[in-house]
Amino acid sequence: MSIFERYLTLWVVCCMLAGIALGQLFPQPFAQLAALEVARVNIPVAGLIWLMIIPMLAKIDFAALRKVGKYWRGIGVTLFVNWAVKPFSMALLGWLFIGYVFRDYLPADQVNSYIAGLIILAAAPCTAMVFVWSNLTKGEPHFTLSQVALNDAIMIVAFAPIVALLLGLSAITVPWETLALSVALYILAPVIIGQVMRSLALRSGGGPALLRLLAVLQPLSLIALLATLVLLFAFQGEQIIAQPLIIALLAVPILIQVYFNSGLAYLLNRWSGEAHCVAGPSALIGASNFFELAVAAAISLFGLNSGAALATIVGVLVEVPVMLSVVYVVNRSKNWYEGGLRKTIVQRPGARPRR
Repeated sequence: MSIFERYLTLWVVCCMLAGIALGQLFPQPFAQLAALEVARVNIPVAGLIWLMIIPMLAKIDFAALRKVGKYWRGIGVTLFVNWAVKPFSMALLGWLFIGYVFRDYLPADQVNSYIAGLIILAAAPCTAMVFVWSNLTKGEPHFTLSQVALNDAIMIVAFAPIVALLLGLSAITVPWETLALSVALYILAPVIIGQVMRSLALRSGGGPALLRLLAVLQPLSLIALLATLVLLFAFQGEQIIAQPLIIALLAVPILIQVYFNSGLAYLLNRWSGEAHCVAGPSALIGASNFFELAVAAAISLFGLNSGAALATIVGVLVEVPVMLSVVYVVNRSKNWYEGGLRKTIVQRPGARPRR
């Protein structure tokens, strides 16, 4: 484990603080970077996300995807949590905490907007960063890729209806151009680049050449994650500094949401008899959010300075350190998980142990 992986939580906090400070000290350069967008997708952030996930994708031998069918339990659990539980549980938590418990401490004219932002955040399952989380839990890469690709396909048709339903709207304008471009930028292009790099390495020197390439690329993934955090918090640092109490209150339902959904997915996988290398990324995919899309959608629907946009930014603030804590729990609980898994397998007549 590299020094970046060993102390990643510390680096994440430092990058958040550095981003806020740099945004305040050098507002004009960061404003120019924030303006580099196509269909509300920030191009510098998109480039960093490429560096995050291309090393993971270069590891994958797509010829092995035919074996993913054996992980159907994990795929089923993740789909259930992502689409049948998460948006609705977040709506419930938003209405409970923002609309009732914390209502007196929030600007009255923004309460509904905050709830809307939380719902948008939960209706967009994670894509890019989940490869980082899966890698940190030694997750099955083929499962992770297949699950993310499947979520993206579902998101194209389900995102708008779910958000519209939960916001109580008869219709909603969704930034389809942003969604389509985000999928192309964060999934299709990195897959192509990663596989081209893998193929060239194998042709030039076989397996040893590929291992050397991955050893060079792997540190870039975590460095890109940290640089992404610096940019995002530089872009939104002013709002975060100006409204600390609101940030804290908005974080409460998001925290509960992440731990509830990750725990639910993890336990359902254990109950179903799925392997730990699938249960880990399943729990992380089930809990994390596609915050790039959520921020873009909230700004498009409600405006840059809206409560909805701020709620999605709080999602970014909360997600990385909280997901790292979920990674820690998943890794530390592996022996407990596999102990229960062995019991589940033994109880099935004729069942054979699975790796």
